[in-house]
Amino acid sequence: QVQLVESGGGLVQAGGSLRLSCAASGTIFGINAMEWYRQVPGKQRELVATITSSGTTNYADSVKGRFTISRDNAKNTWYLQMNSLKPDDTAAYYCNVRTYSGWTPKWGQGTPVTVSS
Repeated sequence: QVQLVESGGGLVQAGGSLRLSCAASGTIFGINAMEWYRQVPGKQRELVATITSSGTTNYADSVKGRFTISRDNAKNTWYLQMNSLKPDDTAAYYCNVRTYSGWTPKWGQGTPVTVSS
């Protein structure tokens, strides 16, 4: 069973940076895109960044220019570099994938990010 494990979150002051990692155990076939989401308690999970199998990236307007998604296919790992962090970025961050078959693994535990003002 494929598991997703997020790491790298923590407490940082506004303006600081963090690098999140997502490691997938096992082989995921037919990946269409790798994604990062975030969720604040009481709100819906928000798609933050996507990188497709061809390397195309997309970002939510709220993080564009500050966050960068990247991947290491050999390690089955993808990353979210977060710069110029703002208190509004405070959330639990989750990763997932989209596959051509439509299958997706279960959500991981997420990694918490807290940005203090």
